[in-house]
Amino acid sequence: MGDSTTPLRVVIADDAMLLREGIQKVLEDAGIEVVASVGTADELLAVLDEVAVDAAVLDIRMPPGHSDEGVVALERIRAGGSTIGVLLLSMYATPEYALRVMGAGSGTGYLLKERVAQPQTLVRAVETVAGGGSVVDPEVVEQLVGRSRVDDPISRLTERERSVLELMAQGYSNGGIAQALFLGLKTVETHVRSILQKLGLEESPDHHRRVLAVLALLGER
Repeated sequence: MGDSTTPLRVVIADDAMLLREGIQKVLEDAGIEVVASVGTADELLAVLDEVAVDAAVLDIRMPPGHSDEGVVALERIRAGGSTIGVLLLSMYATPEYALRVMGAGSGTGYLLKERVAQPQTLVRAVETVAGGGSVVDPEVVEQLVGRSRVDDPISRLTERERSVLELMAQGYSNGGIAQALFLGLKTVETHVRSILQKLGLEESPDHHRRVLAVLALLGER
């Protein structure tokens, strides 16, 4: 990942050229270097074989089938051992795709394409996944949190802890959660520890506990 002197390096994949150009402008305006912009998942994977990047931003539905090519590309990236950040963009809030994306582990995100018109949201999502964090679009979070589930692990949380977890799902750091909820940083850290304990999430070499907490929130089994 880029540091304070080296910009993040990102590749974009979407078959809609105007959207690619829009994403590129937003990222470059934020000081992020776009090293390649391509139209298919196969082209993306070819770029990743040749160029070192910190993150990839790609559409879920791309040629040839316009179904789940982006998610398949994410799964191939992870199967190859790469830990780069991967942010999937979707026209629609599809919970099933969101769960599949988050199931790939840390450094992944699922965002609605309309967020491209919200530069700060898009840039923060790219920076979050590049740093190994997770991002789920708030509209998807709202859909899934509202479902009624049997033996829901989230029912163990207090209302405040649930609010903290929902912001975690949107990719907020502890500091960002503190600002959003007008809480002290140590208070947020205490809530996060309590959330992880109540959900029974132990340290694991394969999964980031915050990602597992997000999956619990979204209803993954």
